[in-house]
Amino acid sequence: MRLQFVVLAGCLSLPGAAKVTYHKDVLPVLQKSCQGCHRPGEPAPMTFMSYKETRPWAKAIKQAVQTRKMPPWFADRAVGHFSNDRSLSDAEIATLTAWADTGATEGNAKDAPAPVAFINGWNIGKPDVEIEMPAEFAVPASGTIDYQYFVIPTGFTEDKWVRAAEVRPGNRAVVHHVIAFVREPGSRWLQGARPGVPFVPSRRKDNSGGERRSEGGQGEFLVGYAPGSMPEMLAPGRAKLIKAGSDIVFQMHYTANGKEHTDRSKIGLTFAKEPPRERVMTLAVGTDKFVIPPGAGNHRVDATLAIHGSGEMFGLLPHMHLRGKSFEYRLVHPDGRRETLLNVPRYDFNWQLSYYPARPIMLGPGMVLEATAHFDNSANNPANPDAKAEVRFGDQSWEEMMLGFFNIAFDAKLNPMEILRPRQAGPSSGE
Repeated sequence: MRLQFVVLAGCLSLPGAAKVTYHKDVLPVLQKSCQGCHRPGEPAPMTFMSYKETRPWAKAIKQAVQTRKMPPWFADRAVGHFSNDRSLSDAEIATLTAWADTGATEGNAKDAPAPVAFINGWNIGKPDVEIEMPAEFAVPASGTIDYQYFVIPTGFTEDKWVRAAEVRPGNRAVVHHVIAFVREPGSRWLQGARPGVPFVPSRRKDNSGGERRSEGGQGEFLVGYAPGSMPEMLAPGRAKLIKAGSDIVFQMHYTANGKEHTDRSKIGLTFAKEPPRERVMTLAVGTDKFVIPPGAGNHRVDATLAIHGSGEMFGLLPHMHLRGKSFEYRLVHPDGRRETLLNVPRYDFNWQLSYYPARPIMLGPGMVLEATAHFDNSANNPANPDAKAEVRFGDQSWEEMMLGFFNIAFDAKLNPMEILRPRQAGPSSGE
């Protein structure tokens, strides 16, 4: 693979070879793999929408793609194939490298492909409904900011099936992540919160010394945002359910950066035009029962989730914090065979990526989903907040999490509890 890359790069630099230009060769790569983030209003710090904007970054682009730092993609190439693989091919890397090495010329604008029709403000298109925090939240310049919860009534008088959802953070400078949950009518979760008013649940200590929220239960995961994440856009015939009378709960994780800020984030929802064949839910295999010793460079944490119903798994999203080192999903079949679904050998907390398997992964009764995470709590981890600390589960980035989120699609008529709970034995026949 490396030899192929060197040969390609060398050929593009040979005398007489067609010169690589921005409009003909580079722009198609940027449109496919870079402009989604590198455009106004999106998370990247610079835009690559024109030659003038891109030219000053030619050498930096070369370095980033050669080291595969960009586009961010951390799945082990030897394990599985993914439909949303954003990594560049060797030929694309060679093209960007040759462009930087040969003067980063513009070329003829007539050679450029048609511009991509991005929709300003939304990646899912104009949503049917926008749900926004009712007022700005003041983010202080310093200090620890507890997760803030905003309960926002939907006012829906009938069930809604959501086929696309997106979070738009109001201020990316201080919004680390957003999760929008669905709180069904009658739920006791966050029962002390007033609509639209920031709320911080109380905490309690558990037996391992870690802290837990005392507000029991939690809503259903609807859509989230973190650096690198993409909107939830479901295939035809699939949708997530928001029952009539439900609330949307915004879980807001803010990080102070030395200046006072305000934020007013929102989500957009696009509804299915008819009831779907399959309901989609976001679940997780994980654990909060772990203790990472001080200085441990490769501490292992395992979790399992038994499957009791049928459905198709898609959309794997591993989640850890600053000490996260690697993450792996495995599926144990009823015959004991283990299948590795995703391996992320170099986890990066700064990029919360989802991985969509290119082939269907069917789950069924008797299967077990396994997850293994490794954490680096040593001084060799440059992101480690404190190598001398004993680390437990917690919300803040200097604490840790071990969660393997995944989407599952199942018959819309099925009770979702049947997927995770074993069926109760029927009444005795009397035989």
